[in-house]
Amino acid sequence: MQFYFKINLNKYGELKQQAEAEARTFRNTVISFLIFFALLYGVVFVLRNSLEAKVVERKNTLADIESQIEKYQTSGDYLSAEDLQKIAEITRNRIFWAKKLVALAEHTDDRIAIEKFTYKNGVLKLYGITPLDRESQEHDLIIEGFIDKLQANAQISGDFPDIYFEKSNKDKEKDTDIIKFEIACVAKEEE
Repeated sequence: MQFYFKINLNKYGELKQQAEAEARTFRNTVISFLIFFALLYGVVFVLRNSLEAKVVERKNTLADIESQIEKYQTSGDYLSAEDLQKIAEITRNRIFWAKKLVALAEHTDDRIAIEKFTYKNGVLKLYGITPLDRESQEHDLIIEGFIDKLQANAQISGDFPDIYFEKSNKDKEKDTDIIKFEIACVAKEEE
């Protein structure tokens, strides 16, 4: 019986190659780790600077708003003569619309319907309709009577002393002859 031994004379070379491979892997891992953290640090640095710029901008805006508030703020201890005149003018020239609408509703009978109204440049215009009755003078009875009622009401004529019929036209709606009319109420002159 014969024994054979195999001797690897290159064992040192394999160990050296394995150590070099492990060193390369370690070096690549460290380099990758350093690059990752450098990029992460750069991103954090950019975000921090951006947020810091926004905070500074907001502080400047807040300071600007506070300075404007101080500029426009007036003392509550006194009112100037000009302020008192403005308050008096507003009080003297205001129109209580709720009371006017109630008075208008009280004087609008079942033969008249107010479709809309407008107020512009001191003129209140009432747009309405009434059925046309050929046997009676609807125009005189309804429209003129309605104007007389408005002029007689102190709630309306107090602010609108000049009330007059402006125009009308005949129309037909759903087999009914109607008169569409417009009444103008002119506000009193400001004092």
